[in-house]
Amino acid sequence: MAVLGSAAVLLSSAGYALFGRSRPVAPYVPPPPGCQAGAGVQAIPMATDQAAIAATIAGVAARDRLGRQAVIIAFATALQESQMQNLDYGDRDSVGVFQQRPSQGWGTTAELENPVYATTKFFAALVRVPRYAKLPIAQAAQDVQHSADGSAYQQWAEVATLLAGYFTGATPAGVSCWFTPAGKANLAAAERELAKTFGPQGRQGVMVAVTTVRSGKKERDGSVAVVRVQRDAAWTVASWLVANAQDYGISEVRYAGYEWTAADGSMGWQRASGAQGPARASIVAG
Repeated sequence: MAVLGSAAVLLSSAGYALFGRSRPVAPYVPPPPGCQAGAGVQAIPMATDQAAIAATIAGVAARDRLGRQAVIIAFATALQESQMQNLDYGDRDSVGVFQQRPSQGWGTTAELENPVYATTKFFAALVRVPRYAKLPIAQAAQDVQHSADGSAYQQWAEVATLLAGYFTGATPAGVSCWFTPAGKANLAAAERELAKTFGPQGRQGVMVAVTTVRSGKKERDGSVAVVRVQRDAAWTVASWLVANAQDYGISEVRYAGYEWTAADGSMGWQRASGAQGPARASIVAG
């Protein structure tokens, strides 16, 4: 007992010395912006631009009513060709996420540097490949790309399969990003880009309707966008909003009882508390 008592005295003295003098406090530095697909041991870290492109690819597939295998093939191709980045350079005249070549009839350089256009052209070629969904991923990709080494696409098959599950909603709440929000959300610009990716609003479209409503919770601009969606593509739309949130100043997205916030995005989607929005089939973003 004497030894324990002596240790307590020493700790108290050290504590007094530590807190008894002024020490500078380092300012809080928020983590750099980033994204993550999945959680736990299968989590895949991504840069924000990579996540935005992945979300665009999944969104165009949803617009064109293509299955998850088409997304897997596109992801494997994009990872091999550009590391899923929208490059303005490449071998010879290759550009964009799929490194398509204007000289080979894919489109102009400016068009191919638009991920929506490039993805649309990729899928248009893919669906012309007989039984592409039944082929090995590398073979399907090569039949579109005609690359010098078509076998290289296969090395991305496992990662592409995981990413496709997260970005198409097969694994709900699978995509999260984080950054420090600044300014108010540009909901009008986000709505325009949603339409370019997922197609126009309508009862037969991925997005049934988009409306902007007042919200007492959103103190910055007093409004949120309510996106009514087809249920089978809802998580794809929600993931797109999260992956593109920094570009449009979106700080929170809610769907199906879950909530993502930019400031806490590294913790992933969380169970939301309180009211969940106008309808169960709606995504609320603002």
